[in-house]
Amino acid sequence: MQLSAAPYEERLTAPRTWWLISFLVGVSMALVLLPFGTLPMLGGLAGGTAVAAVAASSYGSVRIRVVGDSLIAGEAKIPVAALGEAEVLDAEEARAWRTHKADPRAFLLLRAYIPTALRVEVTDPADPTPYLYLSTREPERLAEALRAAKSA
Repeated sequence: MQLSAAPYEERLTAPRTWWLISFLVGVSMALVLLPFGTLPMLGGLAGGTAVAAVAASSYGSVRIRVVGDSLIAGEAKIPVAALGEAEVLDAEEARAWRTHKADPRAFLLLRAYIPTALRVEVTDPADPTPYLYLSTREPERLAEALRAAKSA
């Protein structure tokens, strides 16, 4: 596999406030277990925090990559040759494509805490997916990496 001219990789990590919420879930578990004693309370604090942190981490660990002649978005792997034009979406336009402009057949890699996105047309006639909606913090850079991979 040859590398693309402009490789791109982004991890859509969860916001910092989610880690605070994970700790607060642990505090809640500790308060629930407080009547049973100090040791169960500490176990609830540690266990509740750990479970909530694992959930936040797994949701926030999705990656978008342009590798060789493929776009890898989450668990989807799409050849760049099957993709059309990429449209950079600002926060307002991204919200519209997530709501009233959305097509139910589209592939959405959606993270609501990321305001910007990239919409990429799918040109493969055998694929019923009309477009890809990719939440990304750097939509211009991703669009450029797709153009470079397509021309390579």
